[in-house]
Amino acid sequence: MVEDYAEQFNHSADPDARIGHKTADSSFFGFKTHIAMSDERLISAAIVTTGEQSDGKYLQELIEKSKETGMEIDTVIGDTAYSEKENIHYAKENKIQLVSKLNPVITDGIRPKEKEFEFNKDADLFICPAGNLATRKARTGKKNQGKNQVLTYFFDIEKCKVCPLQEGCYKKGAKSKSYSVIKSTEHKEQEIFQNTEEFKEKAKSQYKIEAKNSELKHRHGYDVASSAGLLGMNMQGAMAIFAVNLKRIMTILKEKEYKRIEKKATFCSKSNR
Repeated sequence: MVEDYAEQFNHSADPDARIGHKTADSSFFGFKTHIAMSDERLISAAIVTTGEQSDGKYLQELIEKSKETGMEIDTVIGDTAYSEKENIHYAKENKIQLVSKLNPVITDGIRPKEKEFEFNKDADLFICPAGNLATRKARTGKKNQGKNQVLTYFFDIEKCKVCPLQEGCYKKGAKSKSYSVIKSTEHKEQEIFQNTEEFKEKAKSQYKIEAKNSELKHRHGYDVASSAGLLGMNMQGAMAIFAVNLKRIMTILKEKEYKRIEKKATFCSKSNR
């Protein structure tokens, strides 16, 4: 336990919970639920992960799970976390319009998969494979020349010294640990698209998913895990999502019934004239 504390800088009775970051200055200890939702505000897919996982890597799985329910998907709306190279390629191959604004530091060029650091959109910083957030960033290169701009992210060297994943990442004796990325030029088509009025208009619907997250947390207690472990969180998520979907279905049915009655009333009033 002492050894684990020295390496991970935390200890909990929950073996699956991990540190995630909402901003550069705030963090949480627990889990994440990645969800996909239809235009009717019905959750079509969900994936529960540990807290340190990035959002973007689960987009394709969420789309595939949604398709299994019978959904036909032609447009996907999400924040900057979903504009990774792999997601852009996937969307293009599957003829899906990806409404996700680019972030110049999401991609980091060609690197072996095991050495990739994950970009946290909320903190606007990279997270190392061990789950540690960068402490700061600095930009180098000539201004107004995107291809020469390099962003360097610096990590807490004290954490690197005791990290169990330091092999191939941290050189013993080094006084600093940094991770540099170069702005990619492979997003030109997406960059052109995100400047169109169509993109801006569709992006306005993103508030729906934020409202659904708020409903799950504040009305169904999904802001706190009711039991330990990833399995327990999956069960809690399944029940909470079932509840909000059932409520939404009832609302949709009531709206349709109200419109049917209103239409009938209008028809009758006309026939009485």
